Amino acid sequence: MKKPLQLALVIAVAGVALAAGWFFNPAGRSPQLPPEADRVLMQVSMPDLAGQQQAMAQWKGKVVLVNFWATWCAPCREEIPLLVKKQAELGASGLQVVGIAVDQADKVKAFAAEMGINYPVLVGDMEALDLGRAVGNELGGLPYTLVVDRDGRIARTELGTLSEDKIDDLVRPLL
Repeated sequence: MKKPLQLALVIAVAGVALAAGWFFNPAGRSPQLPPEADRVLMQVSMPDLAGQQQAMAQWKGKVVLVNFWATWCAPCREEIPLLVKKQAELGASGLQVVGIAVDQADKVKAFAAEMGINYPVLVGDMEALDLGRAVGNELGGLPYTLVVDRDGRIARTELGTLSEDKIDDLVRPLL
């Protein structure tokens, strides 16, 4: 293939990819959520690390960063120290990080202690995967993060590891 034709092909493919990215996720907006996603999330109750049921609705009035994760997920493990930092840094301003573990309670409890997690961790095992799908995680990938506004509405969703700047961009406007 001649160089000019190769270059034109690369530019065309990049243009199509860029257009598809904008079409499917314009201006970084969250993908289309199921219409009942907010209600489903606010009605959820799962056990915490002590086995006590915790309702998501108890954090209404705060900006809630809900992070679906697992102990076996390497990107999740990398992200958790940053979530611990952000909870400490922004908790007094109204941020509440809530972890939802897609894992077994004993493994989650040991990992949470090891990492010094300073926010509530709920244990959902396979139920957590079902919840994730119900609130927009069609692929079932981890980590998956929701940012919920003070009124209990899902404002943003993110699939994949978050950077500190990305967390700030997601939550600070809502605080």
